[in-house]
Amino acid sequence: MSTLWVSILLVAAVSVAIKAAGPALLGDRELPPWAAAVIAALAPALLAGLVITDVAGPAWGDFDWRLCAGLGVAAGAYAFRLPALPSIALAVVVTAGLRFLV
Repeated sequence: MSTLWVSILLVAAVSVAIKAAGPALLGDRELPPWAAAVIAALAPALLAGLVITDVAGPAWGDFDWRLCAGLGVAAGAYAFRLPALPSIALAVVVTAGLRFLV
């Protein structure tokens, strides 16, 4: 077995152990409210970071303002209570239109 596969299996085992440690240690106890708030804030923060990294590229070298306009349209449509799929479709249309025109 190569070193790569041993490393992959070790990382997978450690990941399973970490994920199993929470329920094993906490049991039926509830998390404190501050911890639940931090965990609830992690997903949107991680998603925002991934979107910014994808839009801007490494060292902000691939910044595309047309993509930012599409993201703004999607955020605005979602803020006006449009469902997620029409918001995304509207953002795709705006981004594609701007790329076609400019």
